[in-house]
Amino acid sequence: MYGTVAAVKDLSLRVRRGEFLTILGPSGSGKTTALMLLAGFIPPTDGDIVIAGRSVAAVPSYRRDQGIVFQSYALFPHLTVRRNLEFPLEMRGMKAAERAARVDRMLARVHLKDFSERMPSQLSGGQQQRVALARALIADPPILLLDEPLGALDRNLREQMQIELKSLHREFGKTTICVTHDQEEALTLSDRIVVMSAGRIEQTDTPEALYDRPTTRFVANFLGEANFLENPDFRVESVAAQPPGTVAMIRPERIYIAAAAAPQRADADQRQSLTGTVGDMIYAGPLRKYHVRVGSSMLIVREHVASGEQIFRPGDEVRLDWLRADVRFVAT
Repeated sequence: MYGTVAAVKDLSLRVRRGEFLTILGPSGSGKTTALMLLAGFIPPTDGDIVIAGRSVAAVPSYRRDQGIVFQSYALFPHLTVRRNLEFPLEMRGMKAAERAARVDRMLARVHLKDFSERMPSQLSGGQQQRVALARALIADPPILLLDEPLGALDRNLREQMQIELKSLHREFGKTTICVTHDQEEALTLSDRIVVMSAGRIEQTDTPEALYDRPTTRFVANFLGEANFLENPDFRVESVAAQPPGTVAMIRPERIYIAAAAAPQRADADQRQSLTGTVGDMIYAGPLRKYHVRVGSSMLIVREHVASGEQIFRPGDEVRLDWLRADVRFVAT
C-alpha cells in the first residue's frame, strides 16, 4: 500500500525453480512493487512470500540470499571491478585465496579479465552491466532479481546483452525474476511472462502463447500491435464462434497484402479476403507497415521487406486476406 492506494492487488504467483520469469507492464502497473516485495525492500501489508517452502515475508533483504541487479547497476564507484566482485564474498566470510579464485573465474566468464583494475567510471554501459550481473551471481544465490536490467543501454548493446543474459541463465540455472516494460526484451528472454496492469495480473503464459493467444484486449495491445475488428463493415469469419463479451483480433503480420487484381492464394478457401485502399506506408528497415482503409475500419498490415516485392503507395487499391484460423477473440 502507498497511502490508501494498493500498488498490487490479489497478486498470486508461483515461480518454478530454474525458470526465467519476466514481470511485464507499463508504468504504474505494479511490476516494480512486486519485485521490491520479493527483494524484501517493501514489507507486504497482507499475504505471504514463500521461497523453497519457507516464509520470508518478515525476513529483511540482506538475509534472503538473493542476487539483485538494478537498472542503475549500483556499483561501488570507489572500488575497482575486482573489489566490486570481492565485496559480497567478503561479507560472507570467504577466505582471500578462495575469493581471488572465484573472482578470476567470474571475470573470465563475463569477458572482463583485462578490466579488473578499472573503476566503474572507466567502463562502458555494457561492461558496467556485466560487472553488475557478475556481482549478483558470484556468491551463488539461488534467486536472481533483475530490475529493468537493460533499460539504460542503447538498442544494439541491449540486444547483445539479451544474448549474454540468456547464456548466463542457461549456464548458472538460477531462478530469475526480471521486471521490464520492454516487450521485445520480455519475449526474447523469458520462459514465462506475467503481464500486469493496474496492480493485477492480466495473464501469465509462455511468450509464444501470450503473443499468439492473448486473453484480454490489454494483453493483445500491450504485447505487440493488434487489429481489433470492432463493428466493421464486413462480417468477421473465423473457425470458432465469437464468445460474448469479446472482440475479434488479428495480428498485422498475419495479414497478406496484394494488388487488388492479383490471383488468389492457393489456400484461398481457408481465408477471408477483403479489398481496401492504402492510406499510408511506413518503411522501417526490415519491415514495411501499411495502413489500409477497409470501409470504416483502418487495418495495420506488417510485412518483411523482400527483394522484388511489390510496394504499395497511398491511394493504391489492394486486397487483404488472412487465415480464418488466425482470428482471435479477446475479452474487452
